[in-house]
Amino acid sequence: MKARGPNAPWRILAAALALAGAACLVLWADHSTPAVSTGSTSGVTTEAAPTQTVQTPEPTVRQPRPVRLTIPVLDVTSRLIRLGLQPDGTVEVPQDPLLAGWYHPGPPPGAHGTAVILGHVDSVDGPAVFYRLGELEPGDRVQVRLDDDSTVTYAVHTVRTYLNADFPAQRVYGGHGRRELNLVTCGGTYDSSRGGYQANVVVNARWVSGTRS
Repeated sequence: MKARGPNAPWRILAAALALAGAACLVLWADHSTPAVSTGSTSGVTTEAAPTQTVQTPEPTVRQPRPVRLTIPVLDVTSRLIRLGLQPDGTVEVPQDPLLAGWYHPGPPPGAHGTAVILGHVDSVDGPAVFYRLGELEPGDRVQVRLDDDSTVTYAVHTVRTYLNADFPAQRVYGGHGRRELNLVTCGGTYDSSRGGYQANVVVNARWVSGTRS
């Protein structure tokens, strides 16, 4: 999915974006089964995060935590904040659109399992940290620096766009027997009457180097 052009009418969209906020991001872990409706007036049904997919690192060994994300081909560098779950079970999202966040109920990058990093595509002020995420191609490198000064490197495997109603929470947040990283942001058509962006861009990357078992 190609990102919106640089001449997007940010000021025209400002009011709608301010109201929609992170609606798309809140839906990232929301499409599990069964659905739990929140009674949203946006026409999009939100659901609780799939707790069965949460992966907890081994408690006896402290895993290094991620502190910085770098995507060289996109010229993206971001400090990583920690994201958890909201009281209603939906996934917390970054407050700062220029920062990406690591979903810390899951494993950290470099550990066995699926690490997830979330970021906004835009805001009322313009492009956000993952504005160009959909431009990534297989083989592109993604690097995560950990708090022990080591670096984990991944190679992009797939770039896919999913409608909000079809978001594969188990695939994105669940473990699949390998070390991988999923990067997620909003995408698709922007429709203010339906709560914002109508899809999500998911980049799946596979581990290359930076061993942590």
